[in-house]
Amino acid sequence: MIAFLRGVLLEKHPNQAIIEVMGVGYDVTIPVSTFTHLPEAGAEVRLRIHTHVREDILALFGFFTQDEKTLFEKLIGVSGIGPKLAVTILSGLAAADLLHAIRNGEVERLVRLPGIGKKTAERMVLELRDKLPLPTGDPVGAPSTSLSSLDQDVLSALLNLGCARPAAEAAVRKARAAGVPAEFEPLFRRALELVR
Repeated sequence: MIAFLRGVLLEKHPNQAIIEVMGVGYDVTIPVSTFTHLPEAGAEVRLRIHTHVREDILALFGFFTQDEKTLFEKLIGVSGIGPKLAVTILSGLAAADLLHAIRNGEVERLVRLPGIGKKTAERMVLELRDKLPLPTGDPVGAPSTSLSSLDQDVLSALLNLGCARPAAEAAVRKARAAGVPAEFEPLFRRALELVR
């Protein structure tokens, strides 16, 4: 599967980018938020990619930040939301605002997005409220300022135990702030105490 593209931007439109990588032009569907960050045609561009495969189609969806890609992948997991509607949602609301609206159950804000009715908005809140990560704001190629690889391992272990992501992330950060040694086991045990 294609997860990342770096190449020359041949064309850009509000919902599409064509990127040449080693002589091959990739047609990538993008949200408006990604379009606004693209350079002029002819410049190098880097996008995080979600490859969507169905029996009748192979489509690439590109994102400037990891937040956008993560949100897109969470959105298409909601019943009734396909990739095109997910791109429309991300085009209608910035990733951080969308995270905030879902986490806080702001159904009235979500129904203002094109293609989202009340039932779909309620499903988004119900299914995603506790599964969404904290925004990192990292563009492609920028170092993530959120969690270290050790913190990510501890977070993954907490999620595998069934902890809600927001609570687990907060617990890892609190454990780090409390001066727990930078080793997996002590950090995991302290975070597990804090998450309960």
